[in-house]
Amino acid sequence: MKVEEIETFFRELQDGICNALETTDGAAKFQEDLWEHHSGGGGRTRLIQNGNVIEKGGVNFSSVKGEVHPRLRQQMDLHPGDDYHFTATGVSIVMHPHNPNVPIIHMNVRYFELSNGTCWFGGGIDLTPHYVVEADARHFHQSIKSACDKHHPSFYPEFKNWADDYFYIPHRSETRGIGGIFFDYLKPNEEGKGQNLSKEALFAFVKEVGETFAPVYTSLMKKHRNDPFTEQQKQWQYLRRGRYVEFNLVWDRGTKFGLETNGRTESILMSLPPQANWEYNFTPESGSAEAETLSYLKKGIDWV
Repeated sequence: MKVEEIETFFRELQDGICNALETTDGAAKFQEDLWEHHSGGGGRTRLIQNGNVIEKGGVNFSSVKGEVHPRLRQQMDLHPGDDYHFTATGVSIVMHPHNPNVPIIHMNVRYFELSNGTCWFGGGIDLTPHYVVEADARHFHQSIKSACDKHHPSFYPEFKNWADDYFYIPHRSETRGIGGIFFDYLKPNEEGKGQNLSKEALFAFVKEVGETFAPVYTSLMKKHRNDPFTEQQKQWQYLRRGRYVEFNLVWDRGTKFGLETNGRTESILMSLPPQANWEYNFTPESGSAEAETLSYLKKGIDWV
């Protein structure tokens, strides 16, 4: 299997997801920004704004080539003086809706290949509701579990725990949302999280995750797009977006690495909402929907 085959799938995945989101939103259209990377390759950043449902969202495809950055060499235990080149390709998505009853969603699926033949897959999908609805959370996790179970029984429990740990805001002692799955460094034919599966089998799993996005999120868009909401609920949404910003800028390793290694800033910061607020020491009223949501923002909840 060549990288071009994986790259083609990611391009088609971007197209399919954009079409599904445009159709469900019913108003806004994606605007495409083609770009080239300074070391080789490039991508297609697609932004959607001011729609009926989506206030701001992005669906990015990239395929970048170049020499492995010294910082990444250290992270991967590569020898400093060796001539390592890489190809990295994937799709990354974040959606910020108008209505606080529609959740934020994030997905990333990616593939990385070194010139010495080493390669791996990574990715994940997670949901960040402004208001946690237990039925929606269970449906989301069951959909992700069903996708995982087609490929290995350990994938959902392993990757769900990984997501709980990864999408955590230590300085707030809360998770970013209700989690989902997160996985990285799934190397073909090796023991560990990839369960010794072949490259073809791991790619099939990553494809399954990618193709789960559109039906899951469009169903939530349709369910809650017309829910009434108050100005107080909108202000809560802005505060929750602030938590999202804090995680992405302080803790998300992809964001940090991209900025530190001279990645394309506009594409990296596409994940940020159009507006977010911070209020000093805000504490929701006991028994309120906001307080209930905070009670769900912790690791280890069994949603299925």
